[in-house]
Amino acid sequence: MKITYKSDYSLKTILDLAIHFGEEPVTIHELAKRSDIPIKFLEQILLDLKRGGFVESRRGKIGGYLLAKHPSKIGLSEVVSFVAGPIEPIACVDKKYRRCRDIDKCVFRDIWQRITSATEKILEEVTFEDLVKKSRKSQGNFVYQI
Repeated sequence: MKITYKSDYSLKTILDLAIHFGEEPVTIHELAKRSDIPIKFLEQILLDLKRGGFVESRRGKIGGYLLAKHPSKIGLSEVVSFVAGPIEPIACVDKKYRRCRDIDKCVFRDIWQRITSATEKILEEVTFEDLVKKSRKSQGNFVYQI
């Protein structure tokens, strides 16, 4: 798994739509401005997210984008896997992998498998509803700087 700009922007887009869940559709221009994402890039991201079943679009004067389901039903793991691909840091983590002749005596494989399991566990525990709550809570905190 590698978190690219596309992955990061995809997550930010879903979070923005989750924050505004239950409201009117959000235009691509609003999304781009609020998340500081280039519109052309956001168009591609929204097409992918729509294809993945995370986002739906509405046409017309009050058209725009909405989440396809409630934020509590969208897990961070599900989105990361869809956008960034497998969570494994290296191919040999997969139990079916056999292309390496040293796989049975590799001292690193167990470590990579443990890292993968820990990462999956963390990602599976978080929904976009959790992130919305965290986002709203952090916006209420004051930051004092001297």
